[in-house]
Amino acid sequence: MSRFLFRRLMQAAISILGVTALIFFLQRLAGDPVLLMVSEGASQQAIDALRANLGFDRPVLVQFTDYMSDLALLDFGQSVVQQVPVVDIIGSRLPYTIWLAGVALLLALGIGAPLGVFMAMRRDHPLSRIGMGFVLAGQSLPTFWSGVLLILVFAVTLGWLPASGARAPDSVIMPAICLSLLSMATFARVTRTAVLDELSKPYIRAARAKGLSMGQVVRRHALRNSAIPVISIAALEIANLLSGAVIVETVFAWPGLGQLTVQSIAARDFPIVQAVVLLGAFVSIFLNLAADLLYSAVDPRIRLEGSK
Repeated sequence: MSRFLFRRLMQAAISILGVTALIFFLQRLAGDPVLLMVSEGASQQAIDALRANLGFDRPVLVQFTDYMSDLALLDFGQSVVQQVPVVDIIGSRLPYTIWLAGVALLLALGIGAPLGVFMAMRRDHPLSRIGMGFVLAGQSLPTFWSGVLLILVFAVTLGWLPASGARAPDSVIMPAICLSLLSMATFARVTRTAVLDELSKPYIRAARAKGLSMGQVVRRHALRNSAIPVISIAALEIANLLSGAVIVETVFAWPGLGQLTVQSIAARDFPIVQAVVLLGAFVSIFLNLAADLLYSAVDPRIRLEGSK
């Protein structure tokens, strides 16, 4: 286990370094943020003075070296536009994104996984066909389009829910539904496939021959043995929820990291974009590592093979 963790941590360090370098240099291709900050008609002398004050007059490699040195001390720098520490800005927005992604994940798992089990157990049931239609629709509708439809129906036409912002507790309902649709459909499809695969195996037929009902067979045997692909997709879907929040938060004016990222990219606020991308990379790597560790807890055979 220790060798496995050491190897994965080394891979994670290399990945983080690669992501850091990639986002740092790619952002410099977007243009000079100083030109967006100065007033129209500003003199070249004023532009050069502001560029020197922000440190953009130095060679890019020198800027990167300084940034990595500060990052090693967990210093993410200051916002170019707001002149506020990046950690403070992200700290004020992160709870909104965690709340939105958490509710969306609860909806995706709480509806998608049971729906997948039902569709596997009742393949010829009319509700199973309706469920498959829901899965196809959930995977086909673009997130921004489903968000606009939700606003049009539930906010504009019916007036049941607020159209934007996070001022009331029910403000999270529509963004969470919109964000969870794709993941919900993915969980339903993967769970259905995994359970169907288990139900076709000999030990299931043996359990049925002993007199166990289909429900007992699924609860006692099939669910645990079909959990591996669900765990795998869960790690990816949580990361997808965070990335999908960029679109959803923009549509619903939700004050989270997604909206902050879009605003920072438009303003060429490099330090904020770099910090958000790094945070996303850390979350993705941690989730994949957690999924690998869960495999051995769900299926002891994986742990035995790893120990050999």
